[in-house]
Amino acid sequence: MSFKSNYILDKLPKHLKQYIKPQNYEDYSPIDQAVWRYVMRKNVDYLSKVAHKSYLEGLNKTGISIDYIPNMYGMNRILKEIGWAAVAVDGFIPPSAFMEFQAYNVLVIASDIRQLEHIEYTPAPDIIHEGAGHAPIIANPEYAEYLRRFGEIGSKAISSAKDYELYEAVRHLSIIKEAEGTPQKDIDKAQKKIEDLQLNMGEPSEMALIRNLHWWTVEYGLIGTVDQPRIYGAGLLSSIGESAWCMTNKVKKIPYSIEAAHTSFDITQPQPQLFVTPDFTYLNQVLEEFANTMSLRRGGLSGLKKLINSKEMGTVELSTGLQISGHFESAIAHEGKPVYLQTKGNTALAYREKELIGHGIKQHPNGFGSPIGKLKGINLAIEDMSPRDLKAYNIYEGEVVELEFIGDIKVTGKIITGTRNLKGEIILISLTNCTVTHKEKVLFRPDWGLYHMAVGENIVSVFNGPADLQSFDLVTHKVTDTTIKSVQTAKRKQLEQLYQQVREFREGKNVTISRNKVFQEIKANHPEDWLLAVELYELAKNNDDISFAKELKAHLEALKLQKPQLGHLIDDGLGLVDKNLVI
Repeated sequence: MSFKSNYILDKLPKHLKQYIKPQNYEDYSPIDQAVWRYVMRKNVDYLSKVAHKSYLEGLNKTGISIDYIPNMYGMNRILKEIGWAAVAVDGFIPPSAFMEFQAYNVLVIASDIRQLEHIEYTPAPDIIHEGAGHAPIIANPEYAEYLRRFGEIGSKAISSAKDYELYEAVRHLSIIKEAEGTPQKDIDKAQKKIEDLQLNMGEPSEMALIRNLHWWTVEYGLIGTVDQPRIYGAGLLSSIGESAWCMTNKVKKIPYSIEAAHTSFDITQPQPQLFVTPDFTYLNQVLEEFANTMSLRRGGLSGLKKLINSKEMGTVELSTGLQISGHFESAIAHEGKPVYLQTKGNTALAYREKELIGHGIKQHPNGFGSPIGKLKGINLAIEDMSPRDLKAYNIYEGEVVELEFIGDIKVTGKIITGTRNLKGEIILISLTNCTVTHKEKVLFRPDWGLYHMAVGENIVSVFNGPADLQSFDLVTHKVTDTTIKSVQTAKRKQLEQLYQQVREFREGKNVTISRNKVFQEIKANHPEDWLLAVELYELAKNNDDISFAKELKAHLEALKLQKPQLGHLIDDGLGLVDKNLVI
């Protein structure tokens, strides 16, 4: 195992563990640590005024330090006290997996950190966004339950065939946009691909809609009133630029409702509008309202069609509780209702999320088909028949039967046995020498072996993924892109050494370092670096070295004239020092 586990992580299914990677804490450079410290100092200074009260409380409860990038092991020791855990991953992971982690009370943290050049905002998920954005708010029990419940419901949402293609395109763009030295033409090409995909997605899938809800709450949510909102969304809590921008009148504030599910977003741009929930409880109300629109709760022909069109593995649950999991290939409908369903390839049958003995993929490697509904001319559904009724209609072990279902489905064969649930209700009937037809078309032949007929009048639920996770080998994820690390040039290594020396001085580990010499090195060899000069200015002020502080400030003011785009970052850094911010 490539990560340190605890009792919460031990419950994770094997297929989720394939996304976890070691954090490799030693890979964080002194510059990375300085980026974390700058963003966190700036964020805490500002967010203490505009964030939900859970933010500052949560920083303490989750063990997140202002001065150091959080170590996942340390976080887990504290997170488990509130029933959560954290794991490191490489950038974006598929939405359904991300949500399934949440359902297990596990916070997914992209372990990379943004470059200094992208200190305000990065399109790639990073540890500032995940660790400093998501983690603090889950210390609020009401919000944590919302997150867990969202994961539970969201992981069952059915995707469209294009959703995964869009996920791959967004992941690719986030990687190359964050990577150092990517040609602009490559970024433009990747951006264009996303725009083209978004224009041709067709009707949004359940996954697309619930991802919108996730974006406008978990990532970019505001709480309180439209006139006096506070921030709780991780995307805002982790962006020093957007957290200030979102509180201006330039960003429209809208009362949160299920309409947010139909409001799309652009991950690469600041958001033009945001939704405001009155409290965390209301988030759950809207989530349940949305869940009521999902195939998970509605089932039926529409749900079955969504699953067929998705081309993804999913589950159909019948009114008897029998669950059929696999890749659904086709359906036969009659008067707006499904009367026959068919899977292809490996299929498993389950009851209450537990595979039926003798009905795993070894028994059903070539698909599974079954009629659904009532028998023609008989008002009583098979599932509602008592043993006496079943005998009266010849549905009995050892009998040769011809069962004609509404919708012209005929099943002819000799009944071998019936499978019952714990309540004694029949959920599956096995026949030998069986032929199944729809009008003139043969759906099953006697030489194909035993025929197992599912019993169920209706499809009550359709959802993404298998009923029993143990039924299938789900460790199949293949990463097409991985995050790109910065090239370690000799000049870069020298700069990192200077950052390390300043950190060691500040921490009292090596007070013999000449800060003035470090400053001369910056001016001579790294004239465009501003953050280390800000850190030196902080030390000079703290040590009452007024002349050195003035020299550093003059250097930074000159740098602002050369690089106007750095002006507000430098001003913010100096402002925090001049305020004598103590955290």
